Amino acid sequence: MSEKKRKRTRARSIVIAIFSIATCAFSIGASAQNATKTWRCGNTYSDQPCEGGTTVKVNDHRSDQDRRAADAGTRSVQTYADHLERTRLSQEKAANDRDQRAAREARSAALAERRLALSEQREKDRARKAASDPRRSSLNFSGGQSSRAAGDASERKKKKRKSAG
Repeated sequence: MSEKKRKRTRARSIVIAIFSIATCAFSIGASAQNATKTWRCGNTYSDQPCEGGTTVKVNDHRSDQDRRAADAGTRSVQTYADHLERTRLSQEKAANDRDQRAAREARSAALAERRLALSEQREKDRARKAASDPRRSSLNFSGGQSSRAAGDASERKKKKRKSAG
């Protein structure tokens, strides 16, 4: 009986090994078959089929010279695009600098205008205040009783000097 069990076990192992080998061979064949096809699914391309997708031929039948010419054209276009980008960036920077300079000058002019208006207002306030204050009498005023009395007082204060002789 143990001999029968060994034969069955060995037969099962062989069947499992054959099944595994067949499965691997089938999956390799299927993946190799899909590898040669490219699927377009909407706006994307994939090596996996998708719902509503279509197969696309991707074999390049151009000669090496045609490929090199196309690559050179692509490099030329890329170089020109880089040049245009640098030009655009320098123009944008110059425009930005002009705008900043104009804004700075406008702020400076507005500040100067405010300062001028403030100084003019202060001057008007000083003039109004000076006009509203009563005027003080000056000592040089010649006329009236008070000026004579002040003049007499100054004459009295003068002393005569003794002569040295």
